[in-house]
Parts: sequence; structure tokens; C-alpha cells
Amino acid sequence: MNTTKGSPLGTNRKTAIIVGILFILGFAGAFGPVAVKPILDDPSYLVKIFENKNTVVLGALSQLIMALACAGIAIGLYPILKKHNEPLALGAVGFRMIENIFQIVAALALLSLLTLSQESVKADALAASAFQAAGASLHAIHFWSALVLAHFGFCLGALMYYYVFYRSSLIPRWLSVWGMVGILLHLTGALITMYTQVDPFSTSTSLLSIPIGLNELTLAGWLIVKGFNPSAVASLTAKTATNELLSAV
Repeated sequence: MNTTKGSPLGTNRKTAIIVGILFILGFAGAFGPVAVKPILDDPSYLVKIFENKNTVVLGALSQLIMALACAGIAIGLYPILKKHNEPLALGAVGFRMIENIFQIVAALALLSLLTLSQESVKADALAASAFQAAGASLHAIHFWSALVLAHFGFCLGALMYYYVFYRSSLIPRWLSVWGMVGILLHLTGALITMYTQVDPFSTSTSLLSIPIGLNELTLAGWLIVKGFNPSAVASLTAKTATNELLSAV
């Protein structure tokens, strides 16, 4: 007989597994921008996009999967984290939804570039400059949405739930500290990209992103295999029951 079925421990265990899987999906989806980068970096990117349309569609789909997975992480964590710190749990949902919106905008910009690319192939020389101007605008929207603004939403939202993790001991504190440090490094990289418009995949910015990438993979594995700390969950459940009893008295 499963004594955890329907209990807070059983529910939290299922949530941990689902959130862990979403972390992996979000990480995998991050390879979408990597796949389309050589195409978008080419001076003749409008031609290259049409020639590599399958890669572009796959890149856009990956970004959409990442957007939904990242929003799902914060939404999935909210019922658990709000018991420890509701304002920060709600803030994490809000900022990761902002990330979600910018990732969707980036995917739409990429698909719009594909349509523009298809039309530009048929265009005459007189219309070429108009297509180039439209392409430059969509290219910029994709850059700022996917590679800058979405990262701010991610960093602020993730920093909030890592702090709650640290204070609540729902996961090992070393993992929470690693996450907070990794987020701050990643945020530094996003700020560098924003103010200098340096290639976000350059060596310096990539190195700043490695710690949080490894942390999220480790966290995903921990949640799937170990779940949330049972003693932290049990302690909060007992505290909540005591407070309800005192309120009733």
C-alpha cells in the first residue's frame, strides 16, 4: 500500500519529477538559437534562411518548446514555494512568464524572417532594399527578444525561486547557492550583451553561462531522482497544521 498517495509528500514528488523534466526540455530548447546562429550571422541571411528553412523552422519550434517549458517550471513550483514565500513565488512566475513572452516573440520573428526570405527570392532588384530593411528589423527583434530581454526575465525569476529554495532547504543548500551564483554570472553576460551588443555566443559570455547551465541540469536530475527534501516538506506541513489549530482556538 502506498501511504504517500494523495499526501503532500506524494504530490510534491510528482511535482518534482514534472519540474525536473521541464528543466531538461528548457535546456534542450536553448539549442534553437544556436542552430540558427550561423544562418542569421551570414551577410546574405535572407537567402540563407530560405536555403535552410528546415533548420529555421526547427529553431523556432525549439524556442517555443523552451518558452513553454520555462513558464511551466515557475507555474509548477508555485504551489510549493508559496508556502514558504508567496511574494517571491509569485514574482518568479511573473518574470518567467515575461521570459516566455519574449521567447515567443523571438520565434515569431524567426518565422517571419522565413516568410520574408521566401518572398525576397522572387523580388526584383528595386524591391531588394525594402526586403533588406524589413529583414534587418526582424533580425533585431529576434536578437533583443531571444538573446537579451528573455534572459533578464529568466535571471530575475530563477533568482527568486533559488532564494526560496535556499531558505526552505527544499533542495540541498549547495545546489541553491550554485544556482544563485550561476544566475548572477549569467545576468552579467546578458548585461554585457545589452550594453556592448557583443556576440552573445562569444567566449566570454558563453563562459558566464556555463555554471547555470550545468546547475539546471544537475537540479533537473536531483528533482527527478531525489525530489524535494521530505523533512522540509514535513516540517512545513506540521507548522501549517499547528497554525491552523491555533487559529481555530
